[in-house]
Amino acid sequence: MGTTSLEASTQPARVSFRHFLGRKTESESCLAHLSAESQAALRQFSFERLLGYGVVYADVVELRARVLEGEPWEPAATALAEIALKQADAASTASHRATRVHNLLRASALLRMSQMMRIVDTPERGNIFARAATFYGEAAKLQSDRQRVVIETDSRPLIGWLFPAEGGGFGSAITIGGVEGWAMDFDSIGQALAARGIDTLMLDGPGQGETRFHYGHYLDAHWSEAYRSAIDFLERRAPGHRIGFVGNSIGGSFAMAMASIDKRVAACCCNGGVIKPTLARGKTTFFAKMIATCGTSNEEEAVAAWAAVDPIAPTSDGGYPLLIVQGGMDPMLPTPASEMLLAAAPTDDKEMVVFSDGDHCIYNHRDDRDALIADWVRARLAN
Repeated sequence: MGTTSLEASTQPARVSFRHFLGRKTESESCLAHLSAESQAALRQFSFERLLGYGVVYADVVELRARVLEGEPWEPAATALAEIALKQADAASTASHRATRVHNLLRASALLRMSQMMRIVDTPERGNIFARAATFYGEAAKLQSDRQRVVIETDSRPLIGWLFPAEGGGFGSAITIGGVEGWAMDFDSIGQALAARGIDTLMLDGPGQGETRFHYGHYLDAHWSEAYRSAIDFLERRAPGHRIGFVGNSIGGSFAMAMASIDKRVAACCCNGGVIKPTLARGKTTFFAKMIATCGTSNEEEAVAAWAAVDPIAPTSDGGYPLLIVQGGMDPMLPTPASEMLLAAAPTDDKEMVVFSDGDHCIYNHRDDRDALIADWVRARLAN
C-alpha cells in the first residue's frame, strides 16, 4: 500500500478586513465637543430606540461611534445606508435573496433615521423618505410577508403596509406610530400580530411617513375621518373580523380617541400616549415637530388640530377593552401621567402593564413588548 504525502498549498490564504470604529464610551466629556444637533440626536435616539426602529446592532454601534467622532448625524446615517445598499446589490442572485433582503431593510432603516433631526418638510427630506420606502418595498416583495397599500379617503390617500395573518387569520388591527416614529419603524408589532392570526395594517396616518411626504396628507381637526377609512378598508378586506387599534407614543392618544369615536374598535392598546396632546405646547423641538405634522407654520392652526384628539372622550355601553403599556423609566412620560390617563379612560375594562426599567414605548424590551401587545389583542379579538 502506497503512502500519501500532505504538502502545504503554494497558494496563500485569502484574508480580508472589514473596518469599524467599534462601540465607544459616551461620556459627558466626549459629548461636550459635539454640535448641539449631534448631542440632541444621540440623546433622543438612544441605542435601544434605534434598535426598536429596525436599525441592526452593528449599524447602531457604528452610527453612534461616527457621530461621537464628529461626523454629523444625517451624513453618518446616509453613508452607512449606502454601504448596506452596495451589499444588497452584491447579493443580487436568487441564492443570496436573504442577504439582499437583510441589507435592503438595513438601508431603509438607516435612511429613515437620517432624516429624524429635520423638523420642517422639504423636497430633499421627502426624497430621503421615498428612497427608504422603496428599499423597504423591494425587501417586502422578496420575502412576500407584507404589501404596500393605498387607502382612499374623503381627502387625500393614506399609505400603509399590510401584514397578512398566518393561516388566514380571525381578526384585524391597525397600528400607528407617533410624531416621528411611523409605520415602517414599528413593523415588529405587525409581525407579532400577524403571527398570531391578526391581519395588521401598519398605517401612516395623517401627518405621518409616506402619507405625509408622498401625498401631502397632514393632520387636521378632521383626522378621525381618515382613520374611519382605514377601518372601512379592513372591514372590506375581511368581513366579520373584529378590529383592534394599537397606538405607539402619541399615537396611543389617537388609538384611544378613535376607540371612543368608532365602536368598530373592539380592542385598544396605548403604548406611550398622553391624556391631552396639547400639553406639549411650548418652545420645545417636540412641539415644533407636532406643528410640522399639521403641514403649517401657524401654531394656532396646529393646536386646533391636536386639540381634536381626545383620548378620554366619553363613551357609552361600558366603553372598549383598553391596555396601557408604560415604561417605568420613560423620560418623556412619567408613570403618574399614565396612571392619570388610565383613571380617566372612559371604559370599564382597562389595565396597565408597567415595565419597571422601560423607556418610552418600551424600546428596550421590544420583543417582550410586542408579545404582550399581540397576545392581549389576540385574546380580546377572539372573545
